[in-house]
Amino acid sequence: MKLKEILTSVVLITALSISSCKKANIDVDTSPIVQNGNGVSGEVYGIWTKGSVIRVTGDIIIPLEKSLTIEEGVVVIMDTLAKPEFIVKGNLYSMGTAQNPVKITIEESYRTPAKQFGKQWGGILAAPTSSEVLLDNTILEYGGATTTEASTSVKLGLYKAKSGENSPALWFSNVKGKLVVTNSTFRYFQDDCTYLEGGKIIFANNKFYSTGLVGGEGINIKSGCLADVSFNLFYGTNTNALKLSNVGDRTPQAHVVAYNNTILNTGWRRPTAKGGSVWLESTVNVELYNNLFANARFGIKRDTKLPEDKRSVFKNSLYYGYSQATVDQFQPKADIIAGTNDIISKVAGDNDPKFVNYPLSTATNNAILNDSWDFHLQAGSPALNKGTVAFTRNFPDGITINGINYQSPAPTANIGAFGLK
Repeated sequence: MKLKEILTSVVLITALSISSCKKANIDVDTSPIVQNGNGVSGEVYGIWTKGSVIRVTGDIIIPLEKSLTIEEGVVVIMDTLAKPEFIVKGNLYSMGTAQNPVKITIEESYRTPAKQFGKQWGGILAAPTSSEVLLDNTILEYGGATTTEASTSVKLGLYKAKSGENSPALWFSNVKGKLVVTNSTFRYFQDDCTYLEGGKIIFANNKFYSTGLVGGEGINIKSGCLADVSFNLFYGTNTNALKLSNVGDRTPQAHVVAYNNTILNTGWRRPTAKGGSVWLESTVNVELYNNLFANARFGIKRDTKLPEDKRSVFKNSLYYGYSQATVDQFQPKADIIAGTNDIISKVAGDNDPKFVNYPLSTATNNAILNDSWDFHLQAGSPALNKGTVAFTRNFPDGITINGINYQSPAPTANIGAFGLK
């Protein structure tokens, strides 16, 4: 390699002014490469180039007012002994494609059933100084390590700022910041996939599955957030697909518009009964439309002592339960919310959504997603043309991050994330 190329690569990977940062010799060639040397730790920014393999051997930090762009096809390998945290003080742009997603993972030989619920690295923790985070066509897996007094996040006062906390896959906390997560996958994490304490937010066309050992939500939203959540698949999360709250009393009040999501087998692995599909509390302002619940542990559930904002709206949900026990637990009552135009019955097996390929008899506590399953709808599904489009999203014009506009998808008149195939 020419000297100029080597110097360019080093500058892109890490700040030369930080003497404690380990430097890596990474080619700028676009063919797949393997990182040499001692791996990456410390401060990083610039570009991780297309097709690179980046080995992270210690906590990494994107500095304030700096950005890291991860190009398509990059594989980021987190060391399972160091269990690194990915700290974002500046901006992070993970820009995969459908054919070549970015993957943040562990060594392939360690991706075993014994590590199904992660704990092998921390998570992506975006400080209140982080103004933009983008995850596009990005796979995050096998994380959620438990913090200690030595954790960088604890020392910096990030997330819950104490030891003994299970890191989420993604934490975002800037009420003035912007977060877009689209076409991405969260799987095999110990606890929450996301924990969001502020920002203008879009989650669209993502998959959340096989997450949570003894607790954990798919999307966990607190005060300070304005969010559109649509066309996502939630399968086998330990507790809720969505936990929506205004806890923290930050401004603005949490307002979530969640529509056209498909939620299956959620809530059953939690040792104690709480929620199992969508949980609402503490004056959160929510609008829920066109969501499909199949074999979820409960219907939309509220904290009766600290309920949602009275302006909240619930419309056009479809509920299916293979067993009578499941059906009984989504019947409306004080803590289970009844919506307008819901498709709901009291009989097991009613309202079969007619998925293209999914055995509805699958055990409700199953957390393993089979890649052959297809949650599109067949002709004759009761979910077809039973939704509504008569509502306004938080971001009908999308959110612009790093100069690119990312759309909040328009709703469809079908219920669920996947229409007719």
